[in-house]
Amino acid sequence: KLQVIEACNGLRYLFPLMTLGVIVAYFYHAAWWKRVLIFVSTVPITILMNSFRIGVIGVMVEYWGKGMAEGFLHDFEGWAIFMVCFGILFLEMWALMRLSNDRRPLREVFGIDPPLPPPAGATWQARVLPRPPLVLLLIAVLTLAPALALPKRGEAEPARTIFAEFPLSLAEWSGRSGQLESIYIEALKFTDYALIDYTDKDGNTINFYSAYYASQRKGQSAHSPKSCLPGGGWVMESLSQRAIDGVAVDGVPLWVNRSVISHGESRQLVYYWFQQRGRVVTNEYLVKWYVFWDSLERSRSDGALIRVITPVREGGDIAKADAAMARFAAAIAPQLPRFIPH
Repeated sequence: KLQVIEACNGLRYLFPLMTLGVIVAYFYHAAWWKRVLIFVSTVPITILMNSFRIGVIGVMVEYWGKGMAEGFLHDFEGWAIFMVCFGILFLEMWALMRLSNDRRPLREVFGIDPPLPPPAGATWQARVLPRPPLVLLLIAVLTLAPALALPKRGEAEPARTIFAEFPLSLAEWSGRSGQLESIYIEALKFTDYALIDYTDKDGNTINFYSAYYASQRKGQSAHSPKSCLPGGGWVMESLSQRAIDGVAVDGVPLWVNRSVISHGESRQLVYYWFQQRGRVVTNEYLVKWYVFWDSLERSRSDGALIRVITPVREGGDIAKADAAMARFAAAIAPQLPRFIPH
């Protein structure tokens, strides 16, 4: 298995390449839509090339060991792929010229005119700096100085009950705690977690997993099952959102992501949602937005992922599995606020 850490998620490629895209588009002497296309194309180029890089690293690790993904070679691969991305922008400019029958040489289309040599006998005169840049520089200094003088802003840590005290007996359900392997704990970097297998009197089994993060400001955040399950070989046959009728978490109606997954002949029904500072969220992008907003407004970024899974027996009725999951969600909903603060 090849795990991609947060620092290598592609954003460190995207932002610099978008900046270079702006510079390239500025010096690109062509129609405005071509210049816009050059800038916009930095996003798919980053995605494709970073995916290619991850694939290459995976192949190299398979044949020559994990040293291929560490140290100098890892950093050099990143630099080399970034330079290839830069070269693709120039290749794109050349292709646009040929498609529009523009026969100008590339050095003319992407031209930075050097200063002309001064004429013979020319006199030198110091240029007077215009007033607007001076005013802007003064404003920047006056703004930066107080910002640097401000004390470092802390992050609130609300009181909570640890998951080790999560009840193993919930209505008709009785549970048995489990543990994750150390490699997963090190990769996920959560603050606390629960992994419990519950069974009811009818023999229905449900696996309950929750990962709590006291802070998500530094990159550590809940991993979405939308990414983790396919990484484990599971195929997501369907993915939709469902409201659990009559169930609320801390006063908020419970909506979940519902997915049927399969691996060979095995099938499972998955519910998951993100519980974040009093919100129930099913969209991964909204989770990121609320982390940003609550960090500014409330000095908090704590939150958790909650995932429940039940197997679907061969020829089994999905509706029965949904009913069991809904009953289980109703059982755990009153318990969650103690472990995931509002």
